[in-house]
Amino acid sequence: MALFDGTLDMKLKYLRIRVFERFLRPFSERTRRKRMRSYTTLMNLKNGMSVLDLGGQPMIWDSVSTQVHLTILNLPGIAVAGHASHHRIEYVEGDACKVSGYGDRSFDTVFSNSVIEHVGPADKQAEFAREVRRLGRSYWVQTPSKWFPIEAHCGMPFWWFYPARLRHYFIERWRQKLPAWTEMVEETTVLTKADMQQLFPDATIWVETWFGLPKSYTAYFAGEHATMRGVSDARSL
Repeated sequence: MALFDGTLDMKLKYLRIRVFERFLRPFSERTRRKRMRSYTTLMNLKNGMSVLDLGGQPMIWDSVSTQVHLTILNLPGIAVAGHASHHRIEYVEGDACKVSGYGDRSFDTVFSNSVIEHVGPADKQAEFAREVRRLGRSYWVQTPSKWFPIEAHCGMPFWWFYPARLRHYFIERWRQKLPAWTEMVEETTVLTKADMQQLFPDATIWVETWFGLPKSYTAYFAGEHATMRGVSDARSL
C-alpha cells in the first residue's frame, strides 16, 4: 500500500505541474507578446539596433518585427541556439553578473526578462544591475511580482506569503521527485518595486497589471532613444 501511495503521490505532483503549465502557457505567451510590444514602443526600438539579452532565449523575440542585432548571453548549454529567427543572433556563454569581453555602453540596449530573480541573493542582483547599466546605453529589466495570485515559477497560489516552514515542507517534498525544478524554485529571490527602483535609480518602473493586480515590474531607461511618443504611450499602458 505504501508503494501505491507513493506512486500516486508522484503522479499527482507531475499532474499538478502539467496542468499548471498547460493552462499557464497560453496566458504567458499572450502576456509576453503584449510586453514585447510595450518594450518596442517604450524603448523606441529601430532596425539594426544592437541588443544584449541577458539570460534569455531567442523565442521571445519572434513577435518583435523590428530586426535587431541580438546577442544572447547565457550559461553554457542553456540557450536554444538552433532557433530560426529573422533577427541576426549571436550566442555567447558567460555570467550575467560579471560580463567579460564588452566595454561600457557596448550595446544600444540591454534586455532581460524574468532573470534577475534567479541570479542569487541581493548582492548578486546588485552585480547584475551594475552590469546592465554598464553595458547598455539604455535598458529594460523585468521581474515577476510576488503580489500576483499565482506564483510564476511553481504555480502555487500566494506562494511568497506562506510561512517559511510551510515553504520548506513543500520544497523538501518536491526535491525528492523533481530536484532540478525544485532547485530553480528554491533559488528564486523575488524583488519588490522598491528593490527595482533602488537597483536601477535612473529607471522608470512600469507596473504590468492583470485585472488590477501587479503581474510584474519593469525597470526601463530609454536613454538617448527616448521620444515624446514613447512617454505618451507609456501613460496609456
